Amino acid sequence: ILGGIRMATKTFAGKEVEIDSEGFLLNPDDWTEEMAPELAKEVEIDELTDQHWKVINFMRNDYKEKGQIPTIRRIKNSGGVPIKEIYSLFPSGPAKKAAKISGLGKPQGCV
Repeated sequence: ILGGIRMATKTFAGKEVEIDSEGFLLNPDDWTEEMAPELAKEVEIDELTDQHWKVINFMRNDYKEKGQIPTIRRIKNSGGVPIKEIYSLFPSGPAKKAAKISGLGKPQGCV
């Protein structure tokens, strides 16, 4: 409960977690790798490939180091995944979808 407002919860991979109104995990530390495929299905990605995991792992590690969700540009420059590939892996809103699957909050600048 946050400021008297009861947060929504959802169960992924058998673990109940708090989510915001758009389904993003409120606490990135609640995330487990087992949740990723279920989170992916919510954003219409049926299967996570090694390249998906490359982006997910980069985002999680970068978030731990920097304390903020990496931008698409940062994923391209530091994560070594070309922009075109990021858009094909996470179509229609790659930053938002990748952050959600990675158990991170909604990226700044995402509408």
